[in-house]
Amino acid sequence: MWETTHSRAACFYDRFDRKGGDTEITTYCPGCSHGVLHKMIAEAIDDFSIADRTVLLSPIGCAVFMYYYMDVGNISASHGRAPSIATGIKRVKPGSIVISYQGDGDLAAIGGNEILHTANRGEAITVIFVNNGIYGMTGGQMAPTTPLGQKTSTSPRGRTEAVEGPPLRVCELLATLDGPAYIERVALTDAKHHMAARKAIRKAIKNQVDGRGFSFVEVLSTCPSGWKVSPRESVSWIEKNMMPVFPIQVFRDIDRSDAMRPLTMEAPLHAGPTIKKDEQPAKSSAPEGKFDEVALILSGFGGQGVLFAGIILAEGAVREGLETTWIPSYGPEMRGGTAHCHLRMSRSLIASPMITRPSAVIAFNQPSVEKFAPAIVPGGLLVVNSSLVTELPDRNDIKIVKVPAYETAAELDNPKGANMVLIGAYIEASGTMSAESINNAFIESGIKPKLAEGNMKAIEAGRRIVREFA
Repeated sequence: MWETTHSRAACFYDRFDRKGGDTEITTYCPGCSHGVLHKMIAEAIDDFSIADRTVLLSPIGCAVFMYYYMDVGNISASHGRAPSIATGIKRVKPGSIVISYQGDGDLAAIGGNEILHTANRGEAITVIFVNNGIYGMTGGQMAPTTPLGQKTSTSPRGRTEAVEGPPLRVCELLATLDGPAYIERVALTDAKHHMAARKAIRKAIKNQVDGRGFSFVEVLSTCPSGWKVSPRESVSWIEKNMMPVFPIQVFRDIDRSDAMRPLTMEAPLHAGPTIKKDEQPAKSSAPEGKFDEVALILSGFGGQGVLFAGIILAEGAVREGLETTWIPSYGPEMRGGTAHCHLRMSRSLIASPMITRPSAVIAFNQPSVEKFAPAIVPGGLLVVNSSLVTELPDRNDIKIVKVPAYETAAELDNPKGANMVLIGAYIEASGTMSAESINNAFIESGIKPKLAEGNMKAIEAGRRIVREFA
C-alpha cells in the first residue's frame, strides 16, 4: 500500500517571522505559484546538501519575500540588479551556490541590461525567472511579458503591438548568446508540468554545483490577484494566454565548463598594472605596517576639483601597487552643489568601496567638516581648507591639519590649484604615497606638461606647509 508523506524542506525556517501575519503560512495570495516554486528550490538545496553555501538573491517585487522562508544566505537586491550582485558574490566566493530569483517586471524591465550581459559573460550562477506577465505586487501594471490583448492598470484597453509592442521573450533572447549553458522554459499548471518544472529547477542548480556554466529557467506562473481570476481559473489562464506566446521547451543544454575562466581569490580580478618579465611590481612608499587600509573621504562643493583630486590620489595609489577603489557622489548642479568621493587604498583585497567610518577626511569647506569629521575613527586624520573652514571639530583623538589652500594657490599664480595643495598636505601628513607616484599619474594620463608642472608645484607647496607648520 502506497503512503504519501508531506513534509517541510529542511532549509525552510521553522517559523515565517515577518511584520504581522500568521507565522505558519506564506505572504502569497491564494493560488500564487511562488510557494510551489520555493518548495522545488528548497528541496533541491536539501538533496544536493548545499544549504551552507547557498546564497539567494531576492530583488524588488513578490520575489523579495523569499528571504522570509529560506534558511540560507539571503541578500535583497535593488530593482533589477540581482544578476550583477550574484556575479560579484560568485566571483569573490567561487565555491558558493548563487541563485537569483526574479520576477518579469524586475528581470525583463529595469533589469533587462543586467541579465543580458550576465548571460553573455556566461557567469556561473543560476537564475530562476518567474513570468506571470504582470507587475503583481504594485497594482497589476503591464510588464514586458504581458501578452497582447491583456488588460492591466496601465493598459486598460489591452496591450497592442502598435502602441506597447509585442511581449518580450527572454529565453529566446538569451538563446542567441554564446554564454549560457542551459536555458529552459517551464510552466506551473498541471501535475505533468509541475514535474517538468521540478526537474528543470534541479538541473539548473546541479549545473552550478558541477560547474557547467550559466543556467536560466523561466517559469510561467499564476497571478490570480493581478489577473482578476480565481486560483482555479489562473491555471487555465496560463494554458490559454501564456503558453501560446511563451512555448514550453529547452532552448540550450550544453556544458560550458571548458569556456569558464577560473575565478579564485588566488587570482584576483584586478591584478594591477601589467608587469614585464623580470620586473618587480611597484611597492608603496609608505613604510610597511604604517597602514593596512586607508578609507579617505574628500568633500566640498562642485567646482572645487574634489572629484579630480580623488581620482589623482587613486591613480597614484595604483602606481604604488595598492588595491584601490574610488566612487563619486555629487549633486545635479554644475557649480555650488555638494560633491564628495570615497577612496579606499589597501594592501589587500577591498571588500566594499563604501565608507561609513573614514580614517581620513579632506574637507574643502565648512559643511564638509560638519558632515564627515564626527565619523573619523580615533587616531584618524582631518585635512581642512582653512581658507573656507573657520570652525574645527572639538576632537582631541584625531590629527587636524589646517591648510590655507586658496591663498597658497594664489601665491603660485594657480588659482585652480587649491585642490592640489590639499592633496600635497594630505600625502605629507599621512605618508600614504609619494609625490612621484602622483607625478607619474599626471604624465601617463596625457595631461598637458605645463598643467602637470603647475599641479606638482601646488602639491609640493601643500607638503611644505605640513612640514613647516603642522
